[in-house]
Amino acid sequence: MTPAVAFVSARAARGLDEDLPPFQAALQAAGVRMEVVDWDDPTVRWESFDLALLRSTWDYTERLREFLVWVDATARRTTLLNPPAVVRWNTDKHYLRELARAAVPVPVVPSTFVEPGESAERALDSFLARHDCPEFVVKPSVSANSRDTERHARTRVERAVAQARRLLDAERSVLLQPYLDSVDRDGETSLIYFAGKFSHAIRKAPVLLPGIAGSPAVGLLAQERITSRVPGADELRVAERVLAALPFETPLYARIDLIRDAGGAPTLLELELTEPSLFLVHANGAAERFAAAVLEVARTL
Repeated sequence: MTPAVAFVSARAARGLDEDLPPFQAALQAAGVRMEVVDWDDPTVRWESFDLALLRSTWDYTERLREFLVWVDATARRTTLLNPPAVVRWNTDKHYLRELARAAVPVPVVPSTFVEPGESAERALDSFLARHDCPEFVVKPSVSANSRDTERHARTRVERAVAQARRLLDAERSVLLQPYLDSVDRDGETSLIYFAGKFSHAIRKAPVLLPGIAGSPAVGLLAQERITSRVPGADELRVAERVLAALPFETPLYARIDLIRDAGGAPTLLELELTEPSLFLVHANGAAERFAAAVLEVARTL
C-alpha cells in the first residue's frame, strides 16, 4: 500500500520553502504520495493521510493558540509529526531554561525571561548587572525566523526597553540573552538529525548586524546566508546531549543551533523541533535520508 503524506505548510509560505522540491522528489522516488496542504485549510481531510509532517507552518507564531488547537485536533485524525507534546514544548523558548536545568545540563546561551506584567526597565537593569556584555539580544519567547528579534548595545538601553515593553504590552514573554560576538566570526552551526541520527550540518552567517535597528525578518523569513559545514566533535557531543535531555522520545526531525561562547565552547542557542528549515539542498543525500526516516515511520503504522 502506498503511504500518503501531507506536507503541512501555510499559504504565506508558498514558494519560500527550499526543502520542498528535493524532499518531494525523494518521497516520490520511494513510492510515497505527498500533497502540500495548509494547516488552517478547513477543507483538508486529515484522516485521508497516513502522516502529516509539520514543515513550513511559519505563520503559527502570530496565531499560536489557534495553531495548538489545530495540532491536537489533527493528531486525533492522523499521525502528526512531530507530535503535539513536542510542538507544545518547543514553540515557547522557555524550554531553554528546562534544558539548562536537566539532570545532565545542556550548555545554553544565558537566558533571562521577562513575563507580561513585569517591568521591562527593572528586568533589563538586573540582566545587565549580571552580564558584562557590550551587546545583548531581545526577542519574544514565541517567535520564528528571527521575527521581532533585535540586537542592542548596552549604551542604548532605551531602545531595548522600548522593544521589550512593546512585546510585554502585547502579552508576549520576552527573552534576554548576551550577544556572543563569536557568531560574527564563526556564524551558527545547525546540526540536523533524522530519527535521532545525525544527517548533516550547515553554517548560518550572522543575521543580527551591529547598528541595524529592527528585526532582520522580511515577511515570514530572515534573509540568511547558508553554507555546508562539517561540525566539530565538541559540537556533535553537545547536540547528542541536547537530544538525550529531551523530556520525550527522540522526534522524527530536529535542528540544533549552536554558537560558541567566549571560551570557544559550543552552546545551545535554539532547538528547532516544530517547523525548522532542514537545509536539504546543502547536503548530498539529505532529502533521501529524511524520506527514508519518514517511510520507516509509515511502515510501523
